[in-house]
Amino acid sequence: MKKDGHTHTELCPHGSGDETAKMIEKAIELGFSDYCITEHAPLPEGFATEFKGKNEGLETASLKWSQLDDYFELCEKLQEKYGNVINIKVGFEIDYLPGFEVDIKNFLDEYGPRTQENILSVHFMKGTANGFWCVDYDTTEFANGFSDFLANPQNLYYRYFKLIQQAVSADLGKYAPRRIGHMNLIKKYQDYFGLPVKFNNSNLELITDILNIVKTKKMELDFNTAGLYKPYCNEVYPGKQILQIACEKKIPLVFGSDAHSISEVGRGYHLVDFIETLDRK
Repeated sequence: MKKDGHTHTELCPHGSGDETAKMIEKAIELGFSDYCITEHAPLPEGFATEFKGKNEGLETASLKWSQLDDYFELCEKLQEKYGNVINIKVGFEIDYLPGFEVDIKNFLDEYGPRTQENILSVHFMKGTANGFWCVDYDTTEFANGFSDFLANPQNLYYRYFKLIQQAVSADLGKYAPRRIGHMNLIKKYQDYFGLPVKFNNSNLELITDILNIVKTKKMELDFNTAGLYKPYCNEVYPGKQILQIACEKKIPLVFGSDAHSISEVGRGYHLVDFIETLDRK
């Protein structure tokens, strides 16, 4: 099975606008047998009042609630059109937001029955003014939101992984996502801010605890190559240290290009060989 487990659509407000059908055709050309459409789910209604970052970052982060019908219509038509050539699964990339667990569960209870695979990710974290800020919007947002922690970047990492720990521990119901998206997204701007390449022992202990929970719950990790192509990251998500522990624990890793355009579909798939190298150690 050759699978791209993390992709987006023409409806994504921060995407390229490329037709999703053309993205699927690219996947077929590349020999993929499985293709997961995992668009950003709408954010909880009350989240905007706790968000302190750029309004554009919030407005372009996810689908709007009013787009859900259009999203399912688009995806289900694509399943019907290409289903005899490639196995298309439909779902969401769900944002874990502490304090909004009930909203997330309610969303999944309502829309989960129409999905086949979902991803659970952390794109927002509390920082300046005790508000939520985007982790991956741009370097200015990152600096404004997390300047208090940049002097001790290992603590910044620790705060992020505590959120991941909360995410994998949360009871999000019957349709809770089974895969954790780009587990070290906090490193997206590591080169720009001179963040440490390696996690310290405290973070590794926390990461190990997270992966123990993932293992117990029979969850998966997103082996996401998008970070390798980000100008200040230059590393796959979730990075070698996390991958090494995950391989030791035999946690399933699912390739995801995180494609937002035709050109990004399947990008970096050759790096699955890297996983096999780690797995043999």
